[in-house]
Amino acid sequence: MDEDLLQFGLRAFVTLIVVVDPLGVAPSFVALTSELESVQKRKTLGRALVIAFGVTLFFLVGGRWLLSYLGVTVYAFAISGGILLFVVSWPMLFGHRPGLQAPERDEQGTIGEDIAIFPLAIPLLSGPGTITTVLLLANQAAADASRMGMLAVIIAFVYLISWWVLYAGERIMARFGEGKVRIITRVLGIVLAALAVQYVLNGLTGYYDSLTHRPA
Repeated sequence: MDEDLLQFGLRAFVTLIVVVDPLGVAPSFVALTSELESVQKRKTLGRALVIAFGVTLFFLVGGRWLLSYLGVTVYAFAISGGILLFVVSWPMLFGHRPGLQAPERDEQGTIGEDIAIFPLAIPLLSGPGTITTVLLLANQAAADASRMGMLAVIIAFVYLISWWVLYAGERIMARFGEGKVRIITRVLGIVLAALAVQYVLNGLTGYYDSLTHRPA
């Protein structure tokens, strides 16, 4: 395998697993599904991951076309995307993800909205940070078939890992405790913040180079 392709795939995997952050989602998943039966939990989790994967894959395939249609340059999106990822990393640096309210229940006590769609699939598993990351990676792939194919496989693998982590969420929480999970989330937040800054620097450097090499 080409070394550049391998490095690209490794960087994409690290970025996506940090952004999706299944370990950080686990406490929210456990809380949101605490009153569901085991079978219902599995169905809810499976549906949430399928929806999240579909949304992410849509932006992987159509992301470059969308940016081109809107007239957004790669450099502008790299800078804005890096800023957005840094904002996403900020709550992680303090050991938590954005707070979520439990889903409302109707008069019969059933869940009034499908938590598989909101908030599990969107925004927890395929929120703005994930979508921005996929768009940035799709731009870096530059429509190269091997890189795009690798990204699709990596996205599927990340959500497969997420399924396992969330399915074992209660056991993980019991084994590590919420305190250790928050510590790990902080470390992941630092990594994501560094990646976000790098995206901004790449965007600024690329834009500057485009100006200096522009024909007079």
